[in-house]
Amino acid sequence: MNPVGWFEIAVTDMERAIAFYEKTLGMTLKRQEVSGVHMAWFPVEEGGYGATGTLIACEENTPGASSTMIYFSVENIDEVLARVSDSAILIAKTPIGDFGVYAHIEDSEGNRVGLHSH
Repeated sequence: MNPVGWFEIAVTDMERAIAFYEKTLGMTLKRQEVSGVHMAWFPVEEGGYGATGTLIACEENTPGASSTMIYFSVENIDEVLARVSDSAILIAKTPIGDFGVYAHIEDSEGNRVGLHSH
């Protein structure tokens, strides 16, 4: 079992954050409202590899560079990095031996997020 079961990324501007993640990762997020909390869920495939989660806009969650670190698994890290502005790339593509490559980017809300590819 993978240790990550769910993640939440704090946002202040849901529209801007949805646009950033849909463009960067090439996927569609699904808007949800749960108990008055606005969310945008990342795709989930029942029985698929990895975890899913949501963007979340609420008073209890504050976005920022020191927030929880999330790594998105991507097929081709170069293609993903090409869809992000140069100023948003915090750590360029970095090899990690047999484990592939990773990079860190800053999202539209100021969160640091990771990308990983084999």
